[in-house]
This record gives sequence, C-alpha cells and structure tokens, in this order.
Amino acid sequence: MIRKLNERDNEIAMKFLMEEAALNLFIIGDIEAFGYESDFQELWGFFDDDELSAVLLRFHNSFIPYTNNGRLPVKGFSEIIKNYSGKIFLSGKSELVEQFEGIPGIDLGKKQITYFAECTTDSCLEETDFDIFTAGPEDVDRIIELRASIEEFFPNPNAREIFLQSLESGTGRTYYIEIDGKMAASASTAAENSRSAMIVGVCTHKEYRRKGLASAVMQKLFKDVMDEGKLLCLFYDNPEAGRIYKRLGFTDIGMWTMYR
Repeated sequence: MIRKLNERDNEIAMKFLMEEAALNLFIIGDIEAFGYESDFQELWGFFDDDELSAVLLRFHNSFIPYTNNGRLPVKGFSEIIKNYSGKIFLSGKSELVEQFEGIPGIDLGKKQITYFAECTTDSCLEETDFDIFTAGPEDVDRIIELRASIEEFFPNPNAREIFLQSLESGTGRTYYIEIDGKMAASASTAAENSRSAMIVGVCTHKEYRRKGLASAVMQKLFKDVMDEGKLLCLFYDNPEAGRIYKRLGFTDIGMWTMYR
C-alpha cells in the first residue's frame, strides 16, 4: 500500500531513513526544514505488511525514491510522478532510480551517474589566505549567473527559488571569493540537517581557474560545517575532482544517478 505521509508518521519515517543517513540527507533535511504539509514538498510511503518499506519525496519538481531492501514499488511511484506536469528531475541511488528508465509518460532527460562520497574528519583541511565571504539573499543572482556559465552544470528551472529558499530556511549556505567585483568562485551546501550537509555548486569562473580558488572556498566551507558536528557528502563524476576530494578526506560510499 502506498499513501501520503504526514506528521504522525515522522518517527517511523526518520527511523527508516536514518539507517542510511548519508544517502538520505536530502530527504531527511527537507523533512526537518519543511515538514509534510507544504505546497512544494510531499512524501509518500510504501507499506509492506504495515511496515514502512520505501519512500518517495517530491521537492518542487524533483523526486527521490528510496528503499533499503530492494523492494521499490516502481509502478506505484511512477503513477505519482506522472501526475506532475513540466520538466521532472529524478535522482537517487543508482540501482533504484535506473528502474524508472523507459516507463511511458516519464521523460527523464539527460542521465548523469556520479560517485557519492562522504567525509567525517577535518584532519586534512588547511587554512587559506583568501578573503572568503558568506552569501546572502542579495548575492543570489550573481551566484546563479556564475553557475549558469559552467558547462557541466544543468540549471534547474526553479534554481533561483530553491537557492533563495535554502538560504532563508538554513538548509544551505554559500561561500564565495570575489575578484575585482566579479564572482570568481563559490561553493554551497544543500539539504543541511541535524547530522549532515551536501556540498553542491562548487565552481570557478573560467577567467580564474587553476588558482586554487575553489579549493580555498571548499576548505573554509568544510571546516565551518564540520565544526558544527556534521558530516559532509558530495557527488562527483570527474576523476580529477575525485582526487581533490579524497585529499580533503572524502571516501566513496556508493553511486548516485540523476536525470535532468
């Protein structure tokens, strides 16, 4: 049976999701920040013999399915996703979301497979001499513009709304370096919750690359987040980037697939 989850389900939902807390940081963070009754966020649960066995999150136009036992109700979750118009973004553990490929009525868009890594220690971090600033709502448009200039990025149509919402809700923060009045490099967190944070949007303007700017922003961001007792997670698909992240203390824990 699939039904929409509500506040009364929070205890069993969180217990279920915390079994793989790092992989579920998006769902956990969004529940902690926005609950079960907002117009841009919904959660459904699949119950097998009255026990929660799978979860589907909708956050704006993005969906994340999850199960820890391999029994994902693909048909039922697909019918829910089909009810939403416009461009759909789907992401999650590779072995789960790839089951939605080829389903009529769901246009998944471009597929990107990434490594999912986590960091639990700040022992590899160093101090930086760069002036690094914390972004506020007034910086949103400049950072969106910087990200839009990065070829590897795939901007969400709701990017500005989601970014501003993350700053205002405390589910994300962004640090940046500015050179001659231009946004030169930035790095952000997303889906911050009581236990973890996802690193996203690490980028450097093409005029300022190979100067260590992104590494400096990341190290400052990493240190501040980990000083709060949170572990860090991130995606990467570039081997060169992977080597940088591993020097900063990250280890691979799985594969994550995104369609957008």
